[in-house]
Amino acid sequence: MSVENAVKEILKEIGEDPKREGLKNTPDRVMRLYKEITSGYQEDPKEIINGAIYNIDYDEMVIVKDIEFYSLCEHHMLPFFGKAQVAYIPKKKVIGLSKIPRIVEVYARRLQVQERMTVQIANFLNETLKPKGVAVVVNGYHLCMAMRGVRKSDANMLTSSMLGAFRNDERTRAEFLSLIGHNSQR
Repeated sequence: MSVENAVKEILKEIGEDPKREGLKNTPDRVMRLYKEITSGYQEDPKEIINGAIYNIDYDEMVIVKDIEFYSLCEHHMLPFFGKAQVAYIPKKKVIGLSKIPRIVEVYARRLQVQERMTVQIANFLNETLKPKGVAVVVNGYHLCMAMRGVRKSDANMLTSSMLGAFRNDERTRAEFLSLIGHNSQR
């Protein structure tokens, strides 16, 4: 069954007429929407790098902050969105600045849970760059939690993945959290 036909069936099931003026083109629009917001399945993060890894003698923390993303919850197919903070400590290799937001986007544009997405971003950078450490913190707002079920519209979800120096060195982790504006003390 095509996406368009499935959407027509959903419209009928909820009591709508898929032939009425406002809904005539909805099945096609929904199909195009899903292709766009799940485009991460068609992209290989390795190809996104496109040779943008450089040998540079730099060993201090590199952070890309406030990377906006949106994704779809795999449980309800409702949006969740927010910002990712990504850091790494190079070991002779750095990645082109624009590549980190694009890597976040590849993993976000799939049916996801925020915990998995956070780990996928960290693991990919760790495997690709082999740095001294990688840290990813994601703050997400989930419409499935705001619109249905518990209906808590002010709740955000915060996930992290700390690898290498960020996991093993408390001072490195604290410096990162301080630089991105997260207080490590509760």
